[in-house]
Amino acid sequence: MKTLQTLVLATLLSGAAAGLAHAQMGADKMSGMKMDAPAPNPAAMTDGEVRGIDKAHGKVTLRHGEIKNVGMPGMTMAYAVSDPQSLDALKDGDKVRFAMEKINGIYTVTKIAPAK
Repeated sequence: MKTLQTLVLATLLSGAAAGLAHAQMGADKMSGMKMDAPAPNPAAMTDGEVRGIDKAHGKVTLRHGEIKNVGMPGMTMAYAVSDPQSLDALKDGDKVRFAMEKINGIYTVTKIAPAK
């Protein structure tokens, strides 16, 4: 029982010490501190080939290699497009560069343009 009391007391004291240190530092001193935000994981551009365009549903079928940022192997598949107007510049057989992200559980082409 005494060991349990000691453990509880040690836990309470360590929490109090952390709170005291934070209070002594003050919010004004923290505003000048450099905080490292997690680096975003931007979608890299991937090479592909247009195999179909469905403007009515805002989808494009692409044949592509691996898309590392979403963990997808190479394949041919139809994908949602975040900007359906971007499909106006494409036709079947076009070589393209595109970026993809998983948005609300749906693999979505966020950028697409003819390859140069």
